[in-house]
Amino acid sequence: MMRSMYSGVSGLKTHQTKMDVIGNNIANVNTVAYKSSSITFSELMYQTTQKSSGPNDLTGTGGTNARQIGLGVQSAAINTAISSQGATQTTGNPFDICITGQSFFIVSDGNDNYFTRAGAFTVDAVGNLVMTSNGYNVMGWGVDDTTGTIRKDTVEPLRIMSAEKLVCEPEATEKSYVSGIMDKNDEDAATEAGRALSLSFYDNLGYSYTAKFSVHSTLDDGVYYVQLDDVLSKGTDGKMHSITEQYPGTVLSDIVNIGTTFEANVSVAKSMLPTASVPSVGTIRYVSDATTDPVTMTDWALPTTTAAPVTVNMKEDGTTIDSVTWDFTGGMDATMQKQLKDIYGFSDADLAALKKVTINYADGTLTIDRKEVNGSKLTYDTNNGYFRDIDGEKFITMDFATTLPDGTPMEKFSDIEMDWSASNMYNNSGTSTITAVSGDTKGLGTGRRLGNMSGITVQTNGMIYASYDNGMTQLLGQIAVAEFANAAGLEKAGENLYSASLNSGEFDGVGVDITASGGYMTTGVLEMSNVDLSAEFTEMITTQRGFQANSRIITVSDTMLEELVNLKR
Repeated sequence: MMRSMYSGVSGLKTHQTKMDVIGNNIANVNTVAYKSSSITFSELMYQTTQKSSGPNDLTGTGGTNARQIGLGVQSAAINTAISSQGATQTTGNPFDICITGQSFFIVSDGNDNYFTRAGAFTVDAVGNLVMTSNGYNVMGWGVDDTTGTIRKDTVEPLRIMSAEKLVCEPEATEKSYVSGIMDKNDEDAATEAGRALSLSFYDNLGYSYTAKFSVHSTLDDGVYYVQLDDVLSKGTDGKMHSITEQYPGTVLSDIVNIGTTFEANVSVAKSMLPTASVPSVGTIRYVSDATTDPVTMTDWALPTTTAAPVTVNMKEDGTTIDSVTWDFTGGMDATMQKQLKDIYGFSDADLAALKKVTINYADGTLTIDRKEVNGSKLTYDTNNGYFRDIDGEKFITMDFATTLPDGTPMEKFSDIEMDWSASNMYNNSGTSTITAVSGDTKGLGTGRRLGNMSGITVQTNGMIYASYDNGMTQLLGQIAVAEFANAAGLEKAGENLYSASLNSGEFDGVGVDITASGGYMTTGVLEMSNVDLSAEFTEMITTQRGFQANSRIITVSDTMLEELVNLKR
């Protein structure tokens, strides 16, 4: 009699426990990454009133089964559907991360590691990636300072927005390359100014500069010389100024050198007669204090080749000079240019290469001195137009002085290799297209200005990158994950957390890359609860009926006890 009552009591208790599980599932229907639970029942125990017996050959009796009376029900297990993926919800928050697969985020309260599927993260005041709900640190791997790659060591808090990571330090330009066409019929290359070419670069403080080059044609087909004309930087007035203004009293070649000094080619012979005649004997006017030779002329005319040798009285003492030299280091006026072109047949390239011209008035012959150029000799293969070499190499080097002659330090600049192998000499209707770009063809060595962090992205493998407003990206770390042989054996620790148990397997402290098992991470998305409300309400109905039936057992047992008590009446 009493056994049935206590069986009913056990039934009430177990169904009440099941209702607790169902209620908890329904309560967490909108909890991020919640994993639903289910309960299974088992028989409590049995009271054996008679043991079983086997057949007896001596007595001829058969065997009998044991007589056992059940004493109720108990909760056998509460299981968590931990491997069932919940639906996803888009949030747009870049720090909300959803795991697809069987892995878990690793978080720490500073002492112990916990595991979670809830990827609702944020960044705290010192730049740590933390859980939004409780501030626990998200754990992962840092970046090796030497190699710049992920160091898969013991997991550590991911400090992705620390003060030093909010900026990208400036870097001096170390490489550049020239590409495009250098047309041999380019008229600009035959002028005194040459074909202009500019290169933008940075020093190690992030200040920008512009190097002005000129490419000049020579007498030899496929051969040019490249000259550095100036280096400009922006001053406090917002205008561009020559680097020689920044370092007064220093010539450009003392600041930066790109080659060796050599004489520029010029097409006229060392000595030649005029190709055109002047109608009458020329006269020459001299400055009044012209008492030495050579004399620089401010106005002049050439003698005719058909006239007798001209004797010119040019000195105050009455003596004569048969020849006069003009130095064009400071430039050449238009009159001089015209007469050298018209009478002596000079081309623009010839004029650009002149340093001095000496005219002999006895016979009209001319002697020239070539301009010395500090630059590099650029050579193309005339058979196929391919770049061959520049001073025997593939590149020239902008070689910055570390110390100027007056002792001024110049250590903020790096020497810049300028690779010309991507250029060529093709016919392009007389138009050259050569351009200079900072960095090599792989984008390395470009240099950069100081950059401020403008955004953070988390890749599918958990790698975290920062982007900066100077166009650079930087690896900040990688979110590590944990995997367990029996994830269902994890113990719930509240706040969407789990802790390792003996039945789940221990965490090794290192973690794994999520892609190792085929999983991945998605940003701007959260995993939702995997609770199925239809299933929970169905279970609620059966639980209610089970509870109701067990309560009837107690009611009927009580009625029977009441009848037993009434026997004494």
